[in-house]
Amino acid sequence: MRYSSPEQAGISSESIQKYIELLEKKRLASHSLIIAKGDSVVFEQYWKPFDKDFLHRMYSVSKSFVSIAIGFLEQDGVLSLDDPMEKYFAEELKNQPDENMHKQTVRDMLQMSTAKPCRYWFDCRPKDRVAHYFENDLEETRPAGTIYKYDSGGSFVLCALAERLTGKPLMTYLREKLFDKIGVSEEAYCLKCPGGHSWADSGILCKSTDLLKVARFVMNKGKWNGEQLLNEDYVTRATSCAVFNNYWDIEDYNAQGYGYQFWGMYKDAFAFVGMGTQIAVCVPEKDLILVYTSDNQGRELARAFVVDQFFDCIVNTASDIELPPNEAALAKLQKGAQSAELIAASGAESAAFEKEINGVTYKLDKNPMGMKWLRLSFDNQGGTFEYENAQGEKKIPFGRCKNVFCAFTQEGYSDEIGTVPTGGMYYKCASSAAWVEPKKLYIKVQIIDKYFGNLGITLGFKDDVCGVYMNKSAEDFLKEYQGFAGGKRV
Repeated sequence: MRYSSPEQAGISSESIQKYIELLEKKRLASHSLIIAKGDSVVFEQYWKPFDKDFLHRMYSVSKSFVSIAIGFLEQDGVLSLDDPMEKYFAEELKNQPDENMHKQTVRDMLQMSTAKPCRYWFDCRPKDRVAHYFENDLEETRPAGTIYKYDSGGSFVLCALAERLTGKPLMTYLREKLFDKIGVSEEAYCLKCPGGHSWADSGILCKSTDLLKVARFVMNKGKWNGEQLLNEDYVTRATSCAVFNNYWDIEDYNAQGYGYQFWGMYKDAFAFVGMGTQIAVCVPEKDLILVYTSDNQGRELARAFVVDQFFDCIVNTASDIELPPNEAALAKLQKGAQSAELIAASGAESAAFEKEINGVTYKLDKNPMGMKWLRLSFDNQGGTFEYENAQGEKKIPFGRCKNVFCAFTQEGYSDEIGTVPTGGMYYKCASSAAWVEPKKLYIKVQIIDKYFGNLGITLGFKDDVCGVYMNKSAEDFLKEYQGFAGGKRV
């Protein structure tokens, strides 16, 4: 990878500084940010503990990787986009009475104009996710190829199709066809689903720079170092607006049409998009790429903010010619990048009231979390939140408006296979706390592992009683940490 200063690429360091400050002011849980123009990286920042070698869960960005694999299969004559899925999944469809599903094509799946609403497989917890998709018994249906409706399961099935046709895991196939040629790291991999196929609608983990390379390959219309690896026609179709998706008739980043597992964007740009605001925005008009990773699950407006401000601050101000050097602005930008840290709880670091509850146990009434009691203890650096739930006694250490990095206390969440509980599995996390009122403490827990999630714990105190509210945003875990509780001082 080559590097240049922002000004050499026609981008003001001050514009990037403004963009970073806006993200920080919004209190987004940013992990990485890369801005590239042409073949050069002009700005790169990681919020500690994240760094350039971290394999980041890309969530639905993975879907765009699936599209690339389908493109290679079409190019090699292995399949046609007009093939009905029944050609490849006849056994799974034999008991499906809905003719719309039988007629559904590869192209319909790519552009998410499928026949049925997607069932939430985390609730069903199937033994084979492919069979679960085709056994869909929901009555609602429509002719495939007519209406856009986001269908994550359909993307997974496209991956299963690629794996059946090649006899190889998706990442192995892509490594042979693409990754090794463009320099995607050897460590990049994909989680699995029950049934054995790759969890490729959500489960790819790779470096932020890996995503940048794949995005550059796509924006180059399938070409790398002068070699046409994937035909330009497929890439053009994949990144163009194949289907209307503006059902609210608004001018928004995610209402610009949908391609083949790629989202349309402003200015005829396109994007790889994943939950929690994993995103690679490609702007051919300016030859610009933004890669941004984070965990902003539960904050529905975060992605729109990241995208809109990128266009306002960077895209719309970028020049086609080199700008004069601005050493002071560049130095400030680089200094900030070196010291950036993952967001922590905001508020007061301490409160006089904490002395009154330090080490005090509160017995809790019956509650959705199944917690029997809780206790807070404090020291100069932070403290510990202790409690007992169905798994036994637990502890969450926290820093004062600063993250403490540890293993989250709940055991047995999924590891390499989604939805499959794994004994001895503890996710890495960052935890911090702040006093948000004189007698109210907020604890912020961020899961920062191969799965991302965030948990907010609010504890309010009055006389000899306490109130608790726990809210989480995580795809298939932290379910034990949702709801209200009340308790009395012992």
